[in-house]
Amino acid sequence: MTLSIATPRVFAPLLKPSRYKGVWGGRGSGKSHFFAEAVVEKCLMQPGTRVVCVREVQKSLKDSVKRLIEDKIEALGVGDRFNVKSAEIGTPGGGVIVFQGLQDHTAESVKSLEGFNVAWAEEAQSLSARSLELLRPTIRAPGSEIWASWNPRNAADPIDQLLRGITPPSDAIVVRANYSDNPFFPPELEAEREFDQRTKPDRYGHIWLGDYEPVAIGAIWDRLVLHRNRRAEVPPMARILVAVDPAVSSERGSDEHGIVVVGIGQDGRGYLLADYTLRGTPLQWAGRAVAALDEFGADAIVIERNQGGDMCAQTLRTIRPHLRIIEVVATRGKHVRAEPIAALYSLDRISHVGTFQRLEDQMCQMTAGGYEGEGSPDRVDALVWGFTELFPTINRGAAKPPPRVERVGGAGSWMG
Repeated sequence: MTLSIATPRVFAPLLKPSRYKGVWGGRGSGKSHFFAEAVVEKCLMQPGTRVVCVREVQKSLKDSVKRLIEDKIEALGVGDRFNVKSAEIGTPGGGVIVFQGLQDHTAESVKSLEGFNVAWAEEAQSLSARSLELLRPTIRAPGSEIWASWNPRNAADPIDQLLRGITPPSDAIVVRANYSDNPFFPPELEAEREFDQRTKPDRYGHIWLGDYEPVAIGAIWDRLVLHRNRRAEVPPMARILVAVDPAVSSERGSDEHGIVVVGIGQDGRGYLLADYTLRGTPLQWAGRAVAALDEFGADAIVIERNQGGDMCAQTLRTIRPHLRIIEVVATRGKHVRAEPIAALYSLDRISHVGTFQRLEDQMCQMTAGGYEGEGSPDRVDALVWGFTELFPTINRGAAKPPPRVERVGGAGSWMG
């Protein structure tokens, strides 16, 4: 049979086989509609296909995507090929579509899904690590696939760590889809989107753009502002710095060493270019910082010396003796130092070149009363130090001591 399904271009990469397929984004993107149509298509094209549609908690079928799939079967005119029952849907060739909550499963009961060809996790941001650990090895039939659609809450969500983390599976295809990618976006939703943009600026980015959910009340950074000023490419730059906020310790479980690359464009605006934050030994963070300096052709490394004193600069010199180092000293609290830089963001004077989810998470948990996230905001600290150096007049009072600049090398050239 011939089946014609109009598919938004953003979903085209997902049309080829892959073990993992993921779509994340905000409301109105059409991600659930795409996967519902994909379920119907697969069942028609591959008779006998078995699909399980899962959520973390499913108290009743009203919580599932069963009705959506039924609507797609009807809209595509293939109702005579399916057998819609009260709790499941029979598919051509003796297959089935079932709907289950993973929270109700145990290591034993989940084995009932071993022969299934597809598992689709809708609202996957709510999946627990335990549920993912149960699901992934269970869907094991030859050529089986695991699909996920979700609106991210934060970078700690297990589905985000799996499919958008540092080392996602090599056989994963993941796309971001928002309302702007949906050619079928209805005018009724457009009115709702515009209303939320006006009345809920703090939550608009999460609801409609798939940004992580704001957590801190009274955060001094706004996700909508971050998104509005985001850039895809690095503009011509006038000055670039690598900023480092070293952790107190390199022991396991210690804070991260914040390492970011920032700059001033020829247009006079600030730009965040990269985040190379890591946990590790002093030599590891120093090596990463110098590598970042070389990659971007940066002018110098800005480093906070409160924690390690002269040892910070000496560690950098073990990697490269001839290096321009700008040492800064913290005399005020983190949130106090951050507020003037946050003001620059509010004035649309700073852009992020790309998306830096972990850093942006920290930014949106920094309030006028302090940091409300877990641990230390090392990425934010490094960012603040970098932009403070690039915009010196906005964040330095008369009583604050100037930074100490060390130049090691021949006269007239910090490279020697």
